[in-house]
Amino acid sequence: MTSEASPALVGRDAHLRALIGAITRPPAVALVQGEAGIGKTRLVRTAVDRLDPDRHTVLLGHCHQIREPFPYGPVFDALRQIGGALPGRDRLNPVTGAVGGYLPELAGHLPPAPTPPPLDDPRAERHRLFRGVHALLAVAAPVVLVVEDLHWADDGTRDLLRFLIGRPPEGLALVVTFRREDLPVPGLPFGHAYRHPPDVTSEVISLTSLDVAGVRALAGELLGGAPVTAGFAARLHERTAGVPFVIEEVVRSLQEPGDEEALDRIAVPVLLREAMAERLAGLSPAALHAVQAAAVLRLPADESLIAAVSGSGAAHGLREALRAGVLLERPDALYGFRHALAQQAVYDAIPGPDRRLIHGRAMAELAGLDPPPLVQLAYHARRAGELAAWRRHGGAASEHAAAVGDVPLAIEVLEGMLADPALPPDARGPLALQLSRVAAIGLSYRRSVRLLRHLLSDDFLPRHVRGEARLNLGVLLSNQAGAVAEGRREVLAALADLEDRPGVAARGLALLAMPSWGGEPLACHEKWMAQAESLLCSADDPELRTAVHANKVSMAMLVGAPDAFELAETLPEGARSAAARRQVARGYANLCDAAVALGHYGEAARFARESRRVAEESGALYPVWLVDVSSIRLDWLTGRWEGLRERAAAVVEMTSEVPMLAADARLALGMLAMATGEWEEAACHLGAAGLQDVDSAFLPVAAAASGGLVELHLARDALEGAVREADRAVARLRRKGVWVWGDQLVPAAVAALLRSGRRADAEALVAEFADGVAGRDAPSAQAALGSARARLAGERGLFEEAARLHAGARAAYETMPRPYAAARAAEAEAEARLALGAREAAAQIIADAAERYAVLGASHDAARCRHALREIGASAPRRGRRGRGGVLSPREAEVARLVASGRTNREIAEVLFLSRRTVDTHVASVLHKLGVRTRNEVDPPP
Repeated sequence: MTSEASPALVGRDAHLRALIGAITRPPAVALVQGEAGIGKTRLVRTAVDRLDPDRHTVLLGHCHQIREPFPYGPVFDALRQIGGALPGRDRLNPVTGAVGGYLPELAGHLPPAPTPPPLDDPRAERHRLFRGVHALLAVAAPVVLVVEDLHWADDGTRDLLRFLIGRPPEGLALVVTFRREDLPVPGLPFGHAYRHPPDVTSEVISLTSLDVAGVRALAGELLGGAPVTAGFAARLHERTAGVPFVIEEVVRSLQEPGDEEALDRIAVPVLLREAMAERLAGLSPAALHAVQAAAVLRLPADESLIAAVSGSGAAHGLREALRAGVLLERPDALYGFRHALAQQAVYDAIPGPDRRLIHGRAMAELAGLDPPPLVQLAYHARRAGELAAWRRHGGAASEHAAAVGDVPLAIEVLEGMLADPALPPDARGPLALQLSRVAAIGLSYRRSVRLLRHLLSDDFLPRHVRGEARLNLGVLLSNQAGAVAEGRREVLAALADLEDRPGVAARGLALLAMPSWGGEPLACHEKWMAQAESLLCSADDPELRTAVHANKVSMAMLVGAPDAFELAETLPEGARSAAARRQVARGYANLCDAAVALGHYGEAARFARESRRVAEESGALYPVWLVDVSSIRLDWLTGRWEGLRERAAAVVEMTSEVPMLAADARLALGMLAMATGEWEEAACHLGAAGLQDVDSAFLPVAAAASGGLVELHLARDALEGAVREADRAVARLRRKGVWVWGDQLVPAAVAALLRSGRRADAEALVAEFADGVAGRDAPSAQAALGSARARLAGERGLFEEAARLHAGARAAYETMPRPYAAARAAEAEAEARLALGAREAAAQIIADAAERYAVLGASHDAARCRHALREIGASAPRRGRRGRGGVLSPREAEVARLVASGRTNREIAEVLFLSRRTVDTHVASVLHKLGVRTRNEVDPPP
């Protein structure tokens, strides 16, 4: 069987040059947009056909209007063709093994799946999968990846493509085609705005209708080079609006090519429907039945399926349809229409009763496949009028899609069923509840939130269904959407409808009981926890009981309760239920987070290990992610800064849609930027660590970010801003009543108050802080209390006491260990000793602090110490060997980093406590050693 050849590309020379120019200069991203039938596919195929097949690997993937749950399907369909371009398995990045489960055809080409086993967290697992795809495309370069009809793509495919184009492999050229008017988010083919990196070739190609000259040229090609009159071309342009595909169909339907009067005899407007009707009229009944079967199936199908659904069972009908050019043969031995427009035109022409019969045959044939295509079965059942089968297949399709991680498809199926007026009222409640449960485990949230709100606004839901659906909406808002305050309000509202469901209500109360969220005082959280435990008396669900107990233990640790570690030992690790053990893994992850906030860093690391271990044994998802993010804050506090900036930046990039999840990473990035004198970057990250939406912030991190912001204002001599932030943050802490979270806030707030002349307020704050942490097991808060008291002593002129208190804080920080805080306490101690006249002792302490800062990479702090040593006439410690030849010295490396970040010489002088002339000399040396002429060419040193 053969396919009909397409004519040469007409009227697209400039577009073709632009597309070829882009894909031959990778990394590249080319967006080809235009309405249906405008020639997007033909343009792309012509471009890739002109590439040297020995030098380029071309991968083709298609998005379909009806799809079964297979996340990232279009990309993985394309990757099935990559085997011949891969080197040996031993030369592949091990992370490429992560895609093996999606591409069994490449099992012999890929390394084993990476260890540890698959992560039980969709975000972390997805990131590893995306990295595997990225590495696979990188090693097969140069590669042209074509994804057609992106407007029909699932959310997962858009996420994967966004990941690839964010930092594309060097040899990748990505080409996507789409209809702008059919995009889920108008104007955004990838779902979000795309701003290409400066080193990536980017091309947007917009195809429009052909003008009269283009129509004339295309008609001439279609007519085998026969002359086309200007009148015929003008009338053809009028009738087809210059859309190439419609032009082809109309010209091929004419009995007398070039007959202008024949165009007039075709009804106005002449579009594809009329053209297809003309072509179908000449087919035999067998061929017509084959074409109608293909139209009903919608997706390309094989010969046997089309024959069975057609009802004739004969293959000659399909052969005739292929010879007539109504159907085309695809490279994968599937048959379908040249374009979706043609399929729709044929489908609409089938009489209603006949359509229902064909849909029934399609459903019967597809039901025999293994596995059955549930989404297609639901579609055909609905259109065949089989409502019971529609409900059965639709529900199963949604459950299966959610189980394999294609939550957007699961929601799409449920949304379509709930919006259908044929759905009986008694079926709406269960489907609405199923939708809320599916949405609560997904990663995308905007569409789900909108849909759940619409469903909850109706009165058809039974009370208990409404309550659980609203509770799930609250979980969705709190977790995926990061709108914690709004989510907690929904949970509170749901409780009134859950009086007859005590177990579900207990789950909601236990969520509200976590004190690290919301603006309620601690007493409210304790009340909610007590209510949750009382409701458990009538519940025997081990998962539910473990979930509530895990929150109780986490709550005790978060507030520094003396018995918190004893309670932690009561988590039921040996629970038989895998679901209960998943709650244990979550409990350990929460304990890790809480221990970090308290200063129990060794225990935090232990809890992290336990969480990972139980998660791997039980198949948990979210806990591993929580531990990984908490570990970023832990490593910042404990001085493990090497590679930390890159890890934190990666988390921020991965969570761009849910910034609340990156609060720990933002805090670490902000404090690291402060340590190197990058003020604007520090302010940006600290503000994004929860301070821009404090009602939805994780309060221990938000308090630390406020402390950092107060210090930043003080470093920039912005006293008014420092006091304003201190007052706001202390008020939040006071309202919550959990003072152990003030370890990084209170000392900074005291410093701001004292500098502004509010000594009485500073004294009151320290007294309140002391009462709040009394009897609490919180080493970091106790050390911070010593620092705050030392500042007060220094303000009173009691320098001996101040030096003693600062020394005690330094020792406490060193024990934890928390080296950066210890160095800051040492600086403060040296200041007090200088006031006592102990110059040599102070100089030694400052020199030690400078060395500690240098080891950490806190260049601004180290420079401040060296400046202080110069001020008191002591020599600064040597910082490595002077750079020779093209090697930058440590000081020059600091200057180069600041130059690369866009700092002026004056700003560099302020950050490094140097004179302007000294900085001028260093900058000139940096340019000379790096062999560049301007500061814009300076890259950050490694």
